[in-house]
Amino acid sequence: MTSADLYTHRYGVPGTRPVMALHGIQAHGARWRRLAERYLPGVYVVAPDLRGHGRSTWEPPWSVERHVMDLLAVMDQLELAQVDVVGHSFGGLIGIHLSRTAPERVRRLALLDPSVGLAPAGLHDLARRTMQAPSFADREQARAEREARWPFASPGAVADEVAEHLEAAPDGRWRWRFNPAAVVTACSEMALPAVLPPSTVPTLLAIARRSGFVRPEFVAACRSSLGDALAVAELDSDHMLYLERPDEVGTLLHRFFAADAAQA
Repeated sequence: MTSADLYTHRYGVPGTRPVMALHGIQAHGARWRRLAERYLPGVYVVAPDLRGHGRSTWEPPWSVERHVMDLLAVMDQLELAQVDVVGHSFGGLIGIHLSRTAPERVRRLALLDPSVGLAPAGLHDLARRTMQAPSFADREQARAEREARWPFASPGAVADEVAEHLEAAPDGRWRWRFNPAAVVTACSEMALPAVLPPSTVPTLLAIARRSGFVRPEFVAACRSSLGDALAVAELDSDHMLYLERPDEVGTLLHRFFAADAAQA
């Protein structure tokens, strides 16, 4: 389904407590389907394809500010006055900016290994590789590539990715549904100095121990700024923690979002 300029995947029953789920770079909203259906009962999960990704518009600008405006437009069109937000990687960065721009519209914020204030050198390398994004002769070759990249993914994750995120290009090759230019822009945004969630928004910070994405100084700054409004969890996982450890992540999110459900 479409809303504003974004294609939105929706799980659960409209009218129940809404959760907006934000994916990372090179990804899409349907990656949240299994987690939403299995671990977030009784809520309405809205998972947009971010601008430049999936079935949403690929047109620029791709700045953090534009992503935030896109998400607010989705909320307005779906008549969601306030949402819980969960964001993975770059989606976590967007979630922070959304909560800073419109804190009254974000009830709770869950950050899954957020890409905030990362090392510029590493992001430069990622941007260069992205501009030479791979293509595949067929779906099986794409599947093999994704299996190699996600060695610890839970059963079904790779099959879901091939079914939802792979498309045939006019040249007869197969490619993942994302605009490399949008990803390069995201790399630049992730290299900027870290920003923190507002102290008024209860925040869960879930850290993948084996990824190295979340820097200790970011955790310390969040603890100092948010105090008791911050919960921190560490998981024995690589960066794709919600695909690798769905039981643990799903349980964390369910408990975090349900903590004040009686007042929602």
